[in-house]
Amino acid sequence: MSDWRVVDHQEVPGNDGTLYLVERSGTFEIRVNGRELMTDQLHGSEDALADWACDLIPDLDKAQILVGGLGMGFTMAAALRQIGPNGGVTVAELMPAVVSWNKEYVGGAAGHPLKDPRSSVHLGDVGDLVEAADGRWDAILLDVDNGPQDLTRPMNGWLYSQQGVAAAFQALRPGGVLGIWCAGEDPWLGPFLLRAGFVVEMRFFNEAARLTPDDGGNHVVWMAQRPSSARHAVPQY
Repeated sequence: MSDWRVVDHQEVPGNDGTLYLVERSGTFEIRVNGRELMTDQLHGSEDALADWACDLIPDLDKAQILVGGLGMGFTMAAALRQIGPNGGVTVAELMPAVVSWNKEYVGGAAGHPLKDPRSSVHLGDVGDLVEAADGRWDAILLDVDNGPQDLTRPMNGWLYSQQGVAAAFQALRPGGVLGIWCAGEDPWLGPFLLRAGFVVEMRFFNEAARLTPDDGGNHVVWMAQRPSSARHAVPQY
């Protein structure tokens, strides 16, 4: 890792590699098997994932938001900035080390969102909360494994499958938003979202300094909104 210092590491469940927290000159990165997943220096698209979703939520005062994947905490922090004092943000994080790293090393860059009294942590798979399909969420924001085409943990693929997005539809309140952060475009995700009943928009966020599949710094952020009533629903096909 050149002159990067390994701060800590944890094995990924299911024998899917090793997650590392590394540091150089005050900059932190999280890597898996030597591959950069995220940094505390570039996070505009992670912020946009929450900001764009919150723009679509009818009532932010009491909004309940589920974030899949804590990472460096930027998506969670952006959601907390948007919701009102009676709202809440739950982050589901599979790796205990990532929660510890946010508390001890990297949380300051995002403003320590885990210290916000409106925040809570579900230590486990976000898919378990999505699959509950209880209609309790105003937004579900997924930044898990860099999206459907860049999986480092195959078990996460369910989130982006036809069954996964259908479960997310049922887990949202009417008018709720499913936001999905992707490293690049995916040919199947849009049709899956439409078929589940969402109103769908694919947006791009450019950060030229970040490595992306298109070599242009473009990340894809899907905004999929559950219609506010059945008569506004997108026809199933």
